[in-house]
Amino acid sequence: MRLDAYLAEYWPETSRATWQKRVKAGYVLVNGEVEKSVKKVLAEDDEVTIKLPEAKTHSDESLPVIYQDDNVIVINKPVGVLSHSKGAMNDEFTVADFFRRFTSWGLDSNRPGIVHRLDRDTSGVMIGALNEDAAKLLQKQFSDRKVKKQYVAVIDGRPDNEEAMIDMPIGRNPKKPSQFRVDANGKKAQTLYKIMAPGNKYNLVSLEPLTGRTHQLRVHMAHIGTPIHGDRVYGKEADRLYLHAAALEITIPGGIRKLFTAAVPPEFAAMEKK
Repeated sequence: MRLDAYLAEYWPETSRATWQKRVKAGYVLVNGEVEKSVKKVLAEDDEVTIKLPEAKTHSDESLPVIYQDDNVIVINKPVGVLSHSKGAMNDEFTVADFFRRFTSWGLDSNRPGIVHRLDRDTSGVMIGALNEDAAKLLQKQFSDRKVKKQYVAVIDGRPDNEEAMIDMPIGRNPKKPSQFRVDANGKKAQTLYKIMAPGNKYNLVSLEPLTGRTHQLRVHMAHIGTPIHGDRVYGKEADRLYLHAAALEITIPGGIRKLFTAAVPPEFAAMEKK
């Protein structure tokens, strides 16, 4: 039997794909020797040993909290932090790791407390659920488009209109599956934009997504010829992606409509002057 098949059969709680990653990382020994080939064919008397590294607790890491009660927690996510882990082999600190300390919902997954997400390169307001009832309430509002979101961005160049609605469907790029593009056969996507501080080379804009497609703001702004500054996927790389979730309006348990805000990072204002 192949090594990866053996591991998946005897430890079925872990997927074969994850076992393959663990083998290649050197966490599996055959007869006391590290074996990095998942195709290794085991003999009947071969002894397989697993030595996984201790999971990082991230107990010394934290995130800035904007608001917290018995039902929800709201943070100002720093740029560079993942919303949740990408897979079993990823041990970097995420928003989900932070939410795990407070929530009772989703603890058996890699997304405890997560009801929506921000891209790694986007900073700003992000809300989490601290129990199942809160999660259902928040998730329904996101799916029903009852959540009002406002972003602030610095864009390269200046659009033809001071403000407008971009109404262009978005679909996955078949040539680059991790990317998206404006596609007539894609899903409906609408973005309101308004120039806040006009400039020459760069412009500060307010962006309001009326739909919630992956990479929507980045794809829409790039499509009209003014990509978000620092967008290494749809524009040109810089010191960061200049996209910030500045405000989130949502109803929390108890029927209370709340507006949560996070100050725009100072580097955005510095770009206006260039």
